[in-house]
Amino acid sequence: YFCQFDLKEKRSFFGQRKDYWDFLCQGLERCRQEHKGIHFVTNLDKLKTPVGRGRAFLRYCLVHRQLAESLQLCLLDTESLCEWYYARSPFLSPQHRAEILGSLYELDCVTFHLAL
Repeated sequence: YFCQFDLKEKRSFFGQRKDYWDFLCQGLERCRQEHKGIHFVTNLDKLKTPVGRGRAFLRYCLVHRQLAESLQLCLLDTESLCEWYYARSPFLSPQHRAEILGSLYELDCVTFHLAL
């Protein structure tokens, strides 16, 4: 829900609504990070919506203990954050962003067994 909270409505060229999945892809691409999770999710034929892809990516990152690092890479570019999120988003507040990332880094100690 953090990823969707106060997300600006964007549309693709063909009119499909963009979601946090598109934000994550763009953020990791800007950092020139080829993320195995993005590659994995884009190769799943059953996923048809950006929300479904985003959820699959989050599950992948939890299982592989990469969620905090992946999200942190996306949150480095404040210009991109302003492009994707309105002012009330916790990602635009340095304090909230630090608290969220701190909590996510603590999740790296937890072993997740989720169906990918």
